[in-house]
Amino acid sequence: KQRKLGGEKFTVEGLVLPGEGDFGVALDDISFSVRAGEIFGIAGVAGNGQNELLLALSGERPAPDARAVRIGDTGVGQMDANARRGLGLCTVPEERNGHGAVVDFSLSDNAILTARNRMGLASGSGLIDVGAAERFAARVIEAFGVKATGAGALAGSLSGGNLQKYIMGREILQQPDVLVVSQPTWGVDAGAAAAIHQALVDLAAIGSAIVVISQDLDELLAISDRMAVINEGRLSRTLDVGAASIDEIGLLMGGVHGDPFATAEITEASHAH
Repeated sequence: KQRKLGGEKFTVEGLVLPGEGDFGVALDDISFSVRAGEIFGIAGVAGNGQNELLLALSGERPAPDARAVRIGDTGVGQMDANARRGLGLCTVPEERNGHGAVVDFSLSDNAILTARNRMGLASGSGLIDVGAAERFAARVIEAFGVKATGAGALAGSLSGGNLQKYIMGREILQQPDVLVVSQPTWGVDAGAAAAIHQALVDLAAIGSAIVVISQDLDELLAISDRMAVINEGRLSRTLDVGAASIDEIGLLMGGVHGDPFATAEITEASHAH
């Protein structure tokens, strides 16, 4: 798993965001950085601020401080999603239908939504290059084994797992400088999950900085170089995946944030059983 790591490519520092609505989780002083060639995992039980974090990283929710999110040395915290994409960020949200893809659009139209600039699917004046969009969609379908009738198939006609493969492929094949994905293998079979994991590793190998937010701890342990745990909108210290113990990660997922007394008590309790 040894990849050559470059400089810091994606940095989050002191990110604070209030929760939205009755069930929104506030983000509390989130800080981490990801180097070129690195996969950084964020573990956690569902509902601990993962969605809020993704929206803050993608640009769908701006941060109060422009420097709270940086691509390279550029503060992007107050830029919208399009501006961040222009600087080389691609994202895959947890919710596929309506967020990752528009179900009533064809696969090639869904490619245009996020890849038009990076893959040259539209001219400077905004005219869509339909042929280029269809060719890119066909590349994604082939590379990721998406079961679909072709680039013209409606996204809504695909099974959940095939739509997931398509959305992941659409972002990975753009070879972004920074990729932030939530639940990369949700709903796909073991073979497709392995292929997606390999594609993420290959993307890191060419120098992308990758953030994977997942509830699947095995997935994170398999592909991440370093990881942290999100709990009630707070991020734990960063753990080296090679040296992290499952017990330690479990404690952090349960909400023990480096309080030595709490950790000792829990450790004693688990030994008592």
